[in-house]
Formats: sequence, structure tokens, C-alpha cells
Amino acid sequence: MMDAVPVTLGQEFGGYAAQIQLGHDRVRDALERTSQIPLGGTATGTGLNTHPEFAERVRSRLGLGKPPLNAFEAQGNRDGLVELHGALKSVAVSLTKIANDLVLMGSGPRTGFAELRLPELQKGSSIMPGKVNPVIPEVVLQVAAQVIGNDTAVTVAGTQGNFELNVRVPMMARNVFDSIRLLTAASRLLAEKCVDGVEPNEENLRRHAESTPAIATALNPFIGYDLGTEIVNEAVASSRTIREVAIEKGVDEETLDKALDLHAMARGSKPSE
Repeated sequence: MMDAVPVTLGQEFGGYAAQIQLGHDRVRDALERTSQIPLGGTATGTGLNTHPEFAERVRSRLGLGKPPLNAFEAQGNRDGLVELHGALKSVAVSLTKIANDLVLMGSGPRTGFAELRLPELQKGSSIMPGKVNPVIPEVVLQVAAQVIGNDTAVTVAGTQGNFELNVRVPMMARNVFDSIRLLTAASRLLAEKCVDGVEPNEENLRRHAESTPAIATALNPFIGYDLGTEIVNEAVASSRTIREVAIEKGVDEETLDKALDLHAMARGSKPSE
């Protein structure tokens, strides 16, 4: 939560997009193992009294894909469901991070960060005129908390197999389907009612980027660490910008323009496009 070197909104939102893409990939990968249902195992996995082609034919009709690696493994535990819900939990964790960031960046409009303008969907207070709350991110945070709670129940149920059978599947299935339904609704809501309508507060974003003492880091190659530290300390103590104090300390404008290029800082070591 402390001041650091600037980044762009595009970089931040690119990180959010990658979180969602990776969550999608984790769920997709887990589905392959979750669909390995031990058909035809009968009572203990031996297949006693089952037609030898039963499992293969049913699996083909239902589009279930590969058979289990081992029928006794697939019937004696439900690790596939535990893995799948763990992937769903990771999506909930990602949504928590994203929603919390949106709440913080949208806080204000005077005493918060006020870097984003979130869509105003309703009156936020019955007593404070004009107050608007980040209701959609708050909904997402509650959904994510519920999914994380569901995951605990699924995990415990996964430990309850005895020898050749785990009979906790009804509860596990209930929580898996519940989490899928909740995450689907919350993700669509966040995208359509919040992210699609987010607007940057460019004035505040620029002011914050120019005011952070950390941008003095870029001056180090030009003026050295010691003078850079002196400039930072004085800028913080006097509530002035790095540029103002640096000029006072004798740093020329050309050097400042080159070193304090905010977009160049955000690019880091990458060449300009």
C-alpha cells in the first residue's frame, strides 16, 4: 500500500485478464479428470455382474471421454471433484483480488484514491446525499467468500472415503454446482455492470503518478542515489513534487524530462512501441 513506481491502467487490467484466463484453464484441465467416472464398477470396483461393454458404451453415449486410470481409485475417493472445486476456488480468489482493487481505485470521490469512476447503479445511502457505493464489486466479494466456504466442505467430504467407497458425493455435487452457478452469475455481473462502464479519472491518475516519491528511482543513473534520496526526503517533507525539488537542487529540465517520463518508467526494460 506504499508509493511505488508508476504502472498503467492497461498493465493492471492486463493482469486481471490473465488471472481470469488462467482460472479458465485450471477449471478446464480439472474437468478432464472429473469426468473419469467409474462406470460398471458395481459394488467395489471389480465389475462383477456387469456386461463387459457397458462402461465403454455408456461413456460413448454420454461423451464422458477417457475411462478412469483405475476403477478402485475412481470409486474409493472423489479427488477429481476436490481438484475441480479447488480450481473454482482459485477463480473466487482471483475475483476477490480484482473486486478489492476496483473498490480501492474507485474510492472517494474526495478522500479516497478516486482513480476510477465506477458505474453509479443506485443510491448508496439513505442519509448521505450523493453517496454511491461499489455495489457490484461488493456482491462479487460475497460470492467469492461463499465459494471459498463451499470448497472447505468439498475438501472435508473428499477425506471421508472408506476403503472402496466415498459416499459423500451428493454434498460435494451440491457445492460444486452451487459454486459454478454463483461464479457464473457474479462474473457476468462484474463484466456487464461494472467493468464495461469503468472510466479512468485521468487527472487523478496523472497527479498520483507524478506525486509518488518512487519516481526518483529513475533519476539514480543521472544524479546518483544520495542526491536522489535527499530530493525524495525533501519532497515528502514539503509536500512538493519530485520535479519541483529536483529543479531547486540544480537538476536541469532536460534530464528531468528524460528521467521522469512516466510511460517509459511503466515500460521498464521493454523498448518503446
